Amino acid sequence: MSEAGNTLTLETTKGPVVIKMRPDLAPNHVDHIKKLVSEGFYDGIVFHRVIEGFMAQTGCPHGTGTGGSKYPDLKAEFNAEPHVRGTVSMARAQNPNSANSQFFICFKDARFLDRQYTVWGEVVSGMENVDKIKRGEPVRDPDSIVKATLS
Repeated sequence: MSEAGNTLTLETTKGPVVIKMRPDLAPNHVDHIKKLVSEGFYDGIVFHRVIEGFMAQTGCPHGTGTGGSKYPDLKAEFNAEPHVRGTVSMARAQNPNSANSQFFICFKDARFLDRQYTVWGEVVSGMENVDKIKRGEPVRDPDSIVKATLS
């Protein structure tokens, strides 16, 4: 899968968000995300958990934070990359090896997450669109990823 480009564009209801994926940090996570994107998994998925001053989370097929893809969960690839504004990192349950399809984008620095969640990318453009995503836990009438593409 790695031969595809490492630029992920999320066409959201608030505008485009371009993410530079980092296979150097988390090769298995990046390959997994690419596979899901190529299958159209993220198209139409909502931002179900969006916390002011913290992060916007997406990637649950049920829109509730309870689901993942049909594939097995991933083994953690924790790294030293800091959780700062624009960082893209995997959401997971209590078990460190439970990341699957859900991920979040940090609005602000969240260094308390460092080395506990797998960072796999960074927003390189469109962060102002991430800032516009509707807040809530759960979000009423949430914003969504209209289409996710790789280049």
